Amino acid sequence: MFIVIKRKTLIIAFCLVLVILAATGTGIALSQKQTFAVQSKKTVVIDAGHGGADRGVIGKNGLVESTLNLTVSKLLETKLLASDFSVVMTRTTEDGLYGDSLENFKSRDFAERKRIITELGPDMVVSIHANKFPQNASRRGIQVFYNKSSQEGKALALSLQNSLNTLNEKYVGKTFSPLAGEYFMLNCTKKPSVIVECGFLSNVEDEKLLSDPAYREELTDYILLGITNYIK
Repeated sequence: MFIVIKRKTLIIAFCLVLVILAATGTGIALSQKQTFAVQSKKTVVIDAGHGGADRGVIGKNGLVESTLNLTVSKLLETKLLASDFSVVMTRTTEDGLYGDSLENFKSRDFAERKRIITELGPDMVVSIHANKFPQNASRRGIQVFYNKSSQEGKALALSLQNSLNTLNEKYVGKTFSPLAGEYFMLNCTKKPSVIVECGFLSNVEDEKLLSDPAYREELTDYILLGITNYIK
């Protein structure tokens, strides 16, 4: 009688061990999968330059930079989200980030952009702008800027410029190298930050391209590709 009970006990104990091991193994697998998903999901801040009273550059045919920047930023946001990035926009409307008063609005606008980026601590910052060079209306093309003191910022800029040079070669007939620049949006965080100047609104050909929804789709496709290549 004693031996029978002992065997049953051993069998029950053995089965319980198997159940516990199976449950533990499943739990570990799920935990590893969840951790990987969190670690692999990069956060990008998209900064649509200008806004509100600060309209930025205005093209010869009336294209307003602040509106263009927001349009491109929203397109890029949609594509990044679809590619499993986490995205935060510094602005989502035509308004600036300086509040109701126009007193020192530029500095307050910059301060708010910096606050958003600092509090979030993203993996990278991509600021969207349009360029101008009134001294030479033939100047055109997409140019990427980075902080010269940031090697990661330079690497991000290089990846983006290489990707966007596909469009430069197609529409402008030449390619460009990323440039170091002393701009607020490149200096407000230690995270990799770039400014993408999407074209020259002082150039009628660039303005025409940037007014075309199909071209903006192409533009944001290549920005996405540059970001994706950078994190590989």
